[in-house]
Amino acid sequence: MSDSATRFIKRNRPPRVNISYADPYDAEKNVELPFVMGVMADLSGNASEVEKDPMNERKFTQVDTENFDDYMSSVEPTVAMSVDNKLSDNEGEKLGVKLTFKEMADLDPGEIAKQVPALKTLLDARDELANLKRYMNGKSKAQDQLKELLEDPKLMELLASKAGDDDGEGSDEG
Repeated sequence: MSDSATRFIKRNRPPRVNISYADPYDAEKNVELPFVMGVMADLSGNASEVEKDPMNERKFTQVDTENFDDYMSSVEPTVAMSVDNKLSDNEGEKLGVKLTFKEMADLDPGEIAKQVPALKTLLDARDELANLKRYMNGKSKAQDQLKELLEDPKLMELLASKAGDDDGEGSDEG
């Protein structure tokens, strides 16, 4: 690294770690340099669809907190795997999962669940139940009617068949 580059780094972003060594030409003089590390890695995962340059043509990219999301979207880390299906009663059944991350927020458990269709269905149902609970809060008559409905299996079957009939009619209209 040239002397001017070393001064630039010291002036603009003081290093946290310095490396000191004895100058090979002047034994009484110690040379102190900032520790700068470059990492060459394929961080796109095992299933990324992003085109990669050949290794000898790749350039170093400075990544920090301000540009991390932009860097993630350019690399688009992707993981494809097969996991045990804990949603099914069939033991040993596998579920194919492909997760793509374009920003740090995509690593949130809720965002990961949205990328797996079976989990997304459960998450949507959970959100609907939470909305219903908020809506029903303080409406005692509606709560009583809902309890009565849930305790009557014949009424539940009737509603389920009615909902099935409504779904069938909507698909014929296309």
